[in-house]
Amino acid sequence: MFEGLFTALRDEGVPVALDEWLMLHEALERDLHESTLSGFYLMSRAVLVKDEAHYDGFDIAFARYFSGLEPAGDAVDDRVWKWLEENPHFLHISEDQRRRLDEMRDQLELDELLEKLKEKLEKQEEEHHGGSEHIGTGGTSPFGHSGYHPGGIRIGGQGRWKTAIQTAGERRWRDLRTDHEIGTRDFGVALRRLRQLSTRLDGPATELDVDDTIRQTADHAGQLRLAFRRPRRNSVRVLLMLDVGGSMDEHILLLDRLFSAMHQASHFRDLQVRFFHNCVYDRVYTEPSLHPRRSENTLHLLAQLDPDYKLVMVGDACMAPTELLVPGGAIDYQYMNEEPGAQWLERLEEHFSHAAWLNPHPKRWWETIHGAYTLSIVRSIFPMFELSVDGLDQAVRYLMVRR
Repeated sequence: MFEGLFTALRDEGVPVALDEWLMLHEALERDLHESTLSGFYLMSRAVLVKDEAHYDGFDIAFARYFSGLEPAGDAVDDRVWKWLEENPHFLHISEDQRRRLDEMRDQLELDELLEKLKEKLEKQEEEHHGGSEHIGTGGTSPFGHSGYHPGGIRIGGQGRWKTAIQTAGERRWRDLRTDHEIGTRDFGVALRRLRQLSTRLDGPATELDVDDTIRQTADHAGQLRLAFRRPRRNSVRVLLMLDVGGSMDEHILLLDRLFSAMHQASHFRDLQVRFFHNCVYDRVYTEPSLHPRRSENTLHLLAQLDPDYKLVMVGDACMAPTELLVPGGAIDYQYMNEEPGAQWLERLEEHFSHAAWLNPHPKRWWETIHGAYTLSIVRSIFPMFELSVDGLDQAVRYLMVRR
């Protein structure tokens, strides 16, 4: 029974053992699915899937077997990906040539650019390389990759000039490690300052107070007098939000160290970690893969977290201005943000009583780096510090200020 489902699961890489398959049949005989398709879905997933990493594969196999559904494709279809992936051309351009192109070319507004891309996807029938109009590679068209255009939409490939205002295509960001030992000690020392925010207000006095014991013993001419105090209760709660992918890839080792130090810290009552790319919008992600199925509503997250959480944002704050200032300006072509990114950042800063932004770029670069305009906007919303040992120490001191 359901042999086709078994095969479909295997095709999607879901490891289903024979004993688990037999257990599923036993559950069917006991009518644990209550004779409904939704009940069978939940029951079979609980029995057959051992790791949540295989949930997507299970859903695809289940839908394909029972309804013939195929997983939804990207907005950019397979024929376009084939054009871009096979024999791509690479544009070699000097700084002078790039500046001349910047001066000559009029940048389209985002909505005009998206409309033009939609037309290209519908009408273009063959691959183009080295041109200036069509979807292709190695040219000066606003659509494609491995070329140059001041303010286009990169489709696939790798970012070279960091001028794209949106990107289309699957991105797989590298997971941040929690076991990275090198370089975490200094970060840990800075984070320990947060222990001073813990309290001794509740509970019985069961902890030996050495200083008070010495003082009282001295006051009684050396006759031992033990003094006790309430144990320090850990009250520090932190929401860590990390920008991953794109221009942040070059800082991955630094993020590894911070991420490891935060996870190894024992002085947090609670540590929540969420991920975003360039800017926060109405959804944030629970994993650095930024998969939509591993996301949650930002407003729901704020409703769950009290304002006394310490918000720590980490990112370079360098992006296209449209990502901060324009509805629909999110860099992901398939994502539509109804409110500008800056509005979401302000909402985050206003919700939490303590918030700080850590930037991996040295402070001396902030006013001249590519993306300085958006960086200055983010600085007007959040107090910003370098992501260095000294910068983190300054940020922690700021987060400790009583309000």
